[in-house]
Amino acid sequence: MTTALANPTLTFLAADTELPEPVAPGWQLIVAALAGIAVIVLAITLARVHPFLALIGGAATVGIVAGESIPTLLESFTDGFGTTAAGVGILIALGAMFAKLLADSGGADEIVDTIVGHASPRLLPWAMALVGAIIGLPMFFEIGLVLLMPVIYLVARRSGLGLIVIGIPALAGLSAMHGFVPPHPGPLVAIDALGADLGTTLALGVLVAIPTIVVAGPLFGTLAGRWVTVPIPETFDADPGDGPTTRRPSFGITMFSVLLPVVLMLGKALAEIFVEDENQPVRKVLDVLGTPVIALLIAVVVAMFTLGRGSGMDRETISKCTGAALPAIAGILLIVAAGGGFKQVLVDTGIGTLLADWAKDVNISVLLLAWILAALIRLATGSATVATITASSLMLGLVDGLSSGEVSLVVLAIGAGSVFLSHVNDAGFWLVKEYFGMTVGQTFKTWSMMETVLSVTGLIVVLLLGLVI
Repeated sequence: MTTALANPTLTFLAADTELPEPVAPGWQLIVAALAGIAVIVLAITLARVHPFLALIGGAATVGIVAGESIPTLLESFTDGFGTTAAGVGILIALGAMFAKLLADSGGADEIVDTIVGHASPRLLPWAMALVGAIIGLPMFFEIGLVLLMPVIYLVARRSGLGLIVIGIPALAGLSAMHGFVPPHPGPLVAIDALGADLGTTLALGVLVAIPTIVVAGPLFGTLAGRWVTVPIPETFDADPGDGPTTRRPSFGITMFSVLLPVVLMLGKALAEIFVEDENQPVRKVLDVLGTPVIALLIAVVVAMFTLGRGSGMDRETISKCTGAALPAIAGILLIVAAGGGFKQVLVDTGIGTLLADWAKDVNISVLLLAWILAALIRLATGSATVATITASSLMLGLVDGLSSGEVSLVVLAIGAGSVFLSHVNDAGFWLVKEYFGMTVGQTFKTWSMMETVLSVTGLIVVLLLGLVI
């Protein structure tokens, strides 16, 4: 299928594009889709196959069971793989570079210390939720967790509130950003697949994330702190602000750097709403600056000066810092690109058309269906990214004819479902367990329950927004 890379919102299947006619009878396509998903789930969970290989196997299964020829199957997969890598891969790479600059410059520590330092003991859980959300805005969950753990230990020890009461709000902030807000891989993949506008999704994602973090963070964290009490590890006893740089960038400069790409992308979205004439100079400038690749590229270049040079790094150190960010995300890029290939195989078999017709007949809410699909795949595979990729692929036929805002809400419903009930097949489950020094049962009562509350609350907020959008 021809893709639409020229679209500045990075859509590779426009919402008004006609889906292909089914290549086989309906029952055969259903079997093909279920078989493909089963291969992915079983390969990841039982055989411990890397998701990259599992997605390739799932795509091959779908095509073969649906009766496609091998050359057609290969063409579909490689088209989807290349398009996704070109669209989403650049954003993930730029986001990783920015996050590395933020961490190595001490800018992240400056945000943490400034916000936490101005909070009273009673407000500390709320402050930690804010810290988690701000740090989670540009960073992947795992990077943000590793960065925040020394601060969580230190704040919990000094405040006497307990590790869970302090830690859960920070984790809620990180996880909500990961599930709802681009440029994280999950939301980007869903935006890309469903033809959503990135600026609109970003604005709505922040709107959904705020009440979700409040409920799953400070409110649930206080409750979870009564269920589980664990000693604070002594892994990081030194001040987490100590770093290799000679000085930290100021709080204002750091926040300016973090929010710059967000402001640029939101500016583009607002210009599309309020400036109808596409030829107006202001609209043209905002359209260019707010294009995701341009916005993130500008942010990285600016951060080299505000964060890199601002913390005393020389040119060679800045170059090493940005380069060091790329190896860590190679696996993520391959998984996301393979997911794009899997999606394209599903699209070209016509399964999207079949599901669209079925959903119209049963009259189920598109938002609820999106959440259920993502949640089921998340439970089975343990991967939020795989859940987002697969659910987005299955929802393609259902967004046809929806408005831009409605498509963005479908993306967010998928994001909410993709973080549902983290358990033993999720690497994040074990990462949190080890860092917090909890048993498996305690991790279920705290981390897993927090993810579930986050997911359900996110769905509720999305459904409420769906009533007015």
